[in-house]
Amino acid sequence: MKNISSIQRPTSQPKDLAALRQSYQNWSNTPDTFSRLTRRLSTTLSLETQLGILAEELQEVIPFDALNYRHQIAHRDFVYATGMGGPHRCEYRLNLEGVCYGSLTLNRRQKFSDDELQGIEMVISAAICPIRNACQFITIEQAALTDALTAIPNKRALDEQLQRASLLAERHAHEYSLILCDLDHFKAVNDQHGHVVGDHLLRLTAATLESAIRNSDSVYRFGGEEFAILLPHTGVQEARDVADRVRNAVASLRVDCGGTELSVTVSCGVASHMPAENANQWMARADEALYRAKDHGRNCTQVFATIR
Repeated sequence: MKNISSIQRPTSQPKDLAALRQSYQNWSNTPDTFSRLTRRLSTTLSLETQLGILAEELQEVIPFDALNYRHQIAHRDFVYATGMGGPHRCEYRLNLEGVCYGSLTLNRRQKFSDDELQGIEMVISAAICPIRNACQFITIEQAALTDALTAIPNKRALDEQLQRASLLAERHAHEYSLILCDLDHFKAVNDQHGHVVGDHLLRLTAATLESAIRNSDSVYRFGGEEFAILLPHTGVQEARDVADRVRNAVASLRVDCGGTELSVTVSCGVASHMPAENANQWMARADEALYRAKDHGRNCTQVFATIR
């Protein structure tokens, strides 16, 4: 057997390195629209940035008054808009290899000519592959931050948002509150009814929590039967009211288990962010409040009292 380290590898170089350098310089500095567009799009995987680049380059050759892009990515609406609309419009579905990557609409006050429409299609055709890559990147990012069972944000997403909320609370003196929720005696549900029923109950709980809060609030699953609710611009008393509303909503759930109805309760711990407190300290106080709720008989809300 040959030692891999002793194998001689070819050290060949391009036959004409000067020509290669010249070709690269030409590609980097070429003034034509398509080379410049594809070069700029290749520098980023941010869909918002790419659409801004597309709008700039398109405006250079075919003037328009407004550009709008809409797509649903990972079950979330992504919308990009620039400019003010006009009565005339053209709309394109960005299809590639049988998959749609959103719709693009251009508006302006004057009607688009046939030559202009053809030009728009050519520019879009040069941009669609980078746009596809950006859409796929968002999908991958969202998958990494989403709980597979309940389809709500996971612990990684919660950690990121707690860090962000802590910084905003310090910078702008805004109130933020955190509620930790734990389903009571959930292990008994799995033991008596099986994991299929348990998983169904977790999905129902996630949906119930989302329906019981404001659009500005957010729900996360950060453990087996543990959920968190982050409440921006919310003081401790308001957060306690939300926790009680959440408990009542969960308690009203009923799951048919073949002749018997299954119900469940939830315990909640509440903590508001304190000055100079990091995300881990904030989470620890909410967890301590949750422990107290469990220790006080479950199906109740406990607040970690703070003096500001």
